[in-house]
Amino acid sequence: MTARLSALLAAAAVGAQILYPLVHGGTRDAVTISVVVLLATACITHAAATRGPRWTAGLILATAGLGLASEVLGTATGYPYGCYDYASGRIGPALASVPLVVPLAWTAGFYLVWCVASALARGRFRRPIRILLVAVGVVGWDLYLDPQMVADGQWTWCVTDSGLPGLEHIPLTNYAGWLLIAVLMAVVVDRLELQSDTPNRYGDSVPIALFLWTWLGSALAHSVFLDAPELRYSAIYGLIAMGILGVPLLVSLLRQRTYRRPLHAAHPRS
Repeated sequence: MTARLSALLAAAAVGAQILYPLVHGGTRDAVTISVVVLLATACITHAAATRGPRWTAGLILATAGLGLASEVLGTATGYPYGCYDYASGRIGPALASVPLVVPLAWTAGFYLVWCVASALARGRFRRPIRILLVAVGVVGWDLYLDPQMVADGQWTWCVTDSGLPGLEHIPLTNYAGWLLIAVLMAVVVDRLELQSDTPNRYGDSVPIALFLWTWLGSALAHSVFLDAPELRYSAIYGLIAMGILGVPLLVSLLRQRTYRRPLHAAHPRS
């Protein structure tokens, strides 16, 4: 039942994301909140069903907890992301100027990438490879997220001329900060995985499908459906960066279809 609920929540999140380009103003802000809450709830529900409540609680602490702490530090000091400020009162209540929906976004984005990295990483160095893949995938996700939210006015950067070509208004320090925080989160969750003995009876089809939707759907939305011209650049950057996981994932899925073997993360102790 819990696994089925996660699929329904994921479908609702996708529906809300499809609605996003069609609305504006306060309605878009409400849709933004809905997308994050639905994605996070889908991920948390799936994690509880497949990895157990203890692992899921650790995931929330490692991602939402560390994410919130890094955002509070970031808005107060400029570290580790650079100087930025959130818009006031647009996407719900805030703690120390950080909207409380933001740490839920960290949980959702991280979990999708974690499940894909877990499915791809193999061999003797599986754990460090997985941590590296998670870091790359999370930064790739932000290459979509940050330009889209900045274009929508959800936050602004103090330095606006030190970023990637076409995205100069988002400083490179932002991606360095995301890389650092993603590695820290991955290390913590990796330790949780070692201590988990809950068998994954349902597989990771839901987060894997959401990852593919995020990777390819965001590229399409930024290229075609969203108006800000700088999003044509983020469509390329995000497609390439998330594709470091997405392309081998698609290859694995094609092989699964050919050989009719399920794709799922290896046992935590393997």
